[in-house]
Amino acid sequence: MGSACIKVTKYFLFLFNLLFFILGAVILGFGVWILADKSSFISVLQTSSSSLKVGACIFVGVGAVTMFMGFLGCIGAIKEVRCLLGLYFAFLLLILIVQVAAGALFYFNMGKLKQEMGNIVTELIQNYKDGREDRLQEAWDYVQAQVKCCGWVSFYNWTDNAELRNRTNITYPCSCEDRKEADDGFPVRKGFCEALDSNSTESGNHPESWPVYREGCMKKVQAWLQENVGIILGVCVGVAVTELLGMLLSICLCRHVHSEDYSKVPKY
Repeated sequence: MGSACIKVTKYFLFLFNLLFFILGAVILGFGVWILADKSSFISVLQTSSSSLKVGACIFVGVGAVTMFMGFLGCIGAIKEVRCLLGLYFAFLLLILIVQVAAGALFYFNMGKLKQEMGNIVTELIQNYKDGREDRLQEAWDYVQAQVKCCGWVSFYNWTDNAELRNRTNITYPCSCEDRKEADDGFPVRKGFCEALDSNSTESGNHPESWPVYREGCMKKVQAWLQENVGIILGVCVGVAVTELLGMLLSICLCRHVHSEDYSKVPKY
C-alpha cells in the first residue's frame, strides 16, 4: 500500500511540475512583453518608471528559473533522486519569496505608476513636435488612435503645446481625429493635421473647432493598466498555489525515499 502511495505521489508531482513549467513560461512571457513592447503606452511608461522595469526583470528571471525548476522537478520525481527533490524544494521556496516580492512591488506601486504616467504624457504632449521621428511620440499616437481618446485629462491638454497653439489655421493632433467609420485597419496618423474646411479668415487655432475625440485617455489607460496588472497578479497567485502543492508533494516523496540510490544517477 505504501509503495502504491509513493507511486501516485511521484506521478502527481510530475504532473504538477509539467503545469509548473507551463506557468513559468507564461510569467516569462509577461516580463518579456513589458520589456519589449514598443507600440503601446507601456513603452511610454517604462522610459522613466524604474519600478516597472525592475518588476519586469524579476518576472523574466522568476519565469526562467521556474521553467528550469519544473524540468528539474520532473526528473527528481521520476528518478526518485532525493538530493534533486531537496534542491527542488529549496528553489521553490526561494522562487515563492521572490515572486511575492515582485507582486507586492507591482501592487503597492500602482498609484505611483498612474502618477508617473500622467506626468510623462503631460510632458510628452507639451514637447510634441510635428514631423519628428520619436518612439515615444509614435507610441502615444498609437494609444490615442486605438483607444479613441485625446490628451490625458481631456483634449484641452493639447493647448499646452506651443507649436500647436501658435498655428493660425485650425490644426489638431492627427491621431486624435474622430473618425466615425471603423478604421482599425488603417495606419496610425502622426503629427499635426489641418482641417479641410478650415476658414482662412478665422484668427487663431481654437480647440473647440478641432474634429477630435473629446474624452481624455486617463481613465481608459488607467483601466487598461489595472486590468493587465490584475491578470499578471492572478497568474502569480495561480503559480504560487502550484508551488505550495509542489513543495508539499516533494517533501512527502523525499521523506519516503529513505536512502540514495546512486545507480539512478547518470554516470560520467
